[in-house]
Amino acid sequence: MDNDTAAVIGLLHTYADALDRRDWAALDDVFAADVRADYAGSEIRTGAGDLVAMIRGYLDNCGPTQHLMGNERARISGDHATATAKMRVHHVAAHAPDLTFEVFGWYHAEAQRTADGWRIMAWRQEASHHVGTFEVFART
Repeated sequence: MDNDTAAVIGLLHTYADALDRRDWAALDDVFAADVRADYAGSEIRTGAGDLVAMIRGYLDNCGPTQHLMGNERARISGDHATATAKMRVHHVAAHAPDLTFEVFGWYHAEAQRTADGWRIMAWRQEASHHVGTFEVFART
């Protein structure tokens, strides 16, 4: 795997680790300031600040999570890249550990090489299935 491919796939992994660790500052190294994001058509955001605020709105009230990715693919063309990964995300309610929510699908990214390294410019979550309850995100 060449360095650019590894760096672009690394963005996906950094995203997953940042969410599970609630390391919001790490997302500065993942998303461009003007990123466009679409979470399965239900949450559409423009700008890294708005995107991180939306993510925190869900996860700050949630218990443990695990964002798993696999079958990652990246295609590099000069300073532009596209990447996809299968994903399976598990959430546990902080207020009731017997409540869970799990989503299956894919992440899709368009990245650009910048002066600070590769950054995601467009991000899309494609959900194919989910089980459980959105109550895992409820404020207690």
